[in-house]
Amino acid sequence: MILGIPLLSLVIWLPIVAGVAVLATGGDRNANLARMIALVGSVLGFIVAIPIYTGFNALQGGMQFTELQPWVERFHVNYHLGVDGISLWLVLLNCFTTPLVVIAGWKVIEKKVAQYMAAFLIMSGIVNGVFMALDALLFYVFWEAMLIPMFIIIGVWGGPNRVYAAIKFFLYTLLGSLLMLVALIYLYHQSGSFSILDYYKLPLSMAAQVLIFLAFFVAFAVKVPMWPVHTWLPDAHVEAPTGGSVVLAAIMLKVGAYGFLRFSLPIAPDASHALSGFMITLSLIAVVYIGLVALVQSDMKKLIAYSSISHMGFVTLGIFIFNAIGTEGAIVQMISHGLVSGAMFLCVGVLYDRLHSRQIADYGGVANKMPMFAAFFMLFSMANSGLPGTSGFAGEFMVILGAMKANFWLAFAAASTLVFGAAYTLWMYKRVIFGAVANSHVSELMDINSREFLFLAILAVGVLGMGLYPLPVANIMHASVNDLLLHVAQSKLQ
Repeated sequence: MILGIPLLSLVIWLPIVAGVAVLATGGDRNANLARMIALVGSVLGFIVAIPIYTGFNALQGGMQFTELQPWVERFHVNYHLGVDGISLWLVLLNCFTTPLVVIAGWKVIEKKVAQYMAAFLIMSGIVNGVFMALDALLFYVFWEAMLIPMFIIIGVWGGPNRVYAAIKFFLYTLLGSLLMLVALIYLYHQSGSFSILDYYKLPLSMAAQVLIFLAFFVAFAVKVPMWPVHTWLPDAHVEAPTGGSVVLAAIMLKVGAYGFLRFSLPIAPDASHALSGFMITLSLIAVVYIGLVALVQSDMKKLIAYSSISHMGFVTLGIFIFNAIGTEGAIVQMISHGLVSGAMFLCVGVLYDRLHSRQIADYGGVANKMPMFAAFFMLFSMANSGLPGTSGFAGEFMVILGAMKANFWLAFAAASTLVFGAAYTLWMYKRVIFGAVANSHVSELMDINSREFLFLAILAVGVLGMGLYPLPVANIMHASVNDLLLHVAQSKLQ
C-alpha cells in the first residue's frame, strides 16, 4: 500500500470493473465504445501495476504491499494479498499482455465485441488475484474463477470444434482443482487458518507431505501442462481465437508453475525433495519427446502449442533442481515464454486473419509479399529457438547452468531443447516465409498495418530488452528465491 492506496486491490479490481463497464455498453451497435473502454481499462490496469515494481524493495524479500481484511471471520478466511519477487513479474506480465490482446482483436472480432473484450479484462483481474492471494480459500476462488472467462472465450469465439475443446479444458482443470481443495481443507484443519504463510510453518509427517504434494501436483501439472496431462492444450489452442491463445500460453500456463513455487515446495519440502526425480523425469519427457512431436505438426498453432509444453518442461525442471540459478532461470523462462509464445500466436493470427488457414502447406513465399511481417516473425522464431541476445536464451541458459550444478547428463538432456526448438521453429518458418509464392492467395497478401505493427513492435522490444539485459528481472526475484530455497532445505519432519 502506497500513500494509503491499496495498489494490489486496484490491480485486481480495476480491470474487472472496466470489464463490467464494457458489458454495460450493450450490443454490437456500440462496438467502438466497447473497444475504447476496454483499451483504456487495460492500459490503466498496466499503469497501476507500475508503482508496485518501482516501489518494490528487492533487497528485503518477503511479501510486500500486503493487504489484510477479514472476509469470513467464522472460518478465519481473510482477504489477504501480497507480492514477492516471484509473483511480481507474473503480475506485470499479465497486465502487460492484456492491452496487447485488446489491440490484437480490435477490428478482427466483429460479433459480440463487448463480451469478448470484457472476458479478457475480467480474466486479467482474476489472474492477478491468483498471483497475489495469500489466503488459501481466496486463492482457490480466484483459481476456479479464471476458468470461466477462458471457457467462454474458447466456446464462443473459437473454431469448429470449440465446444469439445472448451469442455475438455474445463474438465481437466476442474478435476485437478478438486484434489487441491481437499489438500487445502486438510491444511486448514491442521493449522486452524487459511493463511498460506501459516502453512509454511506447519510440521507435517512425510506421509502427509507426499499426499499433499500429489494433490497439488495434479492441479498444477494440468495447468503447466506437464506430460502426460497435456493433451487438452493443443486442442484448446487450435480452437481458441488468437487472443485466447495468447493469454492461454502467456499467462494461464504460468499459474501451474507458480503453484509449485508458492504451495508444493514450501508446504511439502521433504516430499518435494523425495519426488524431485519423478518431477525431473516428467520435465525431460516434455522437453525432449514433446519437442519431437512438434516437429511433425502441420498446423502452425498446434506446433506452437507443443512448443509451449516443451518450454514449460524447462520451467518445472529448473524448479525441481533446487538451486538458485535453476529456480531463477525457471522464472525468467516463464516471463520470456510469455512474451515469445504470445508473439508467435499473434504472428499466426496475422496470417490467419488474411488467409483463414493455419496449415503450413497453404503458405510459402510470404516474405515476398509481407517483408515487414517476415522480419518480426524471424525475430520471434529465433527467440523461440533460444537465440542468444533474445529473452528465449536467458532463461534456458540459466536452467542449463543450474542443471549442470546438479548433474552433467541432466544438463545435457535439457540442452537438447535448443536443438529441437531450432528444428521445429525454423522448419516451420522456412516453409511459411521463404521460397517462391506457392499459393495464389499468398500473392494477394498485404503487409502488416499500423495496429499489427504496434503490438508486434512492443513485443519485439520486450524480447530484445530482456534478452540483452536480463539483470533487472533476476535481481527482483533473487532474495525471494533464496528465502524459498532456504526454507525448502529445512526439514519439517517430526
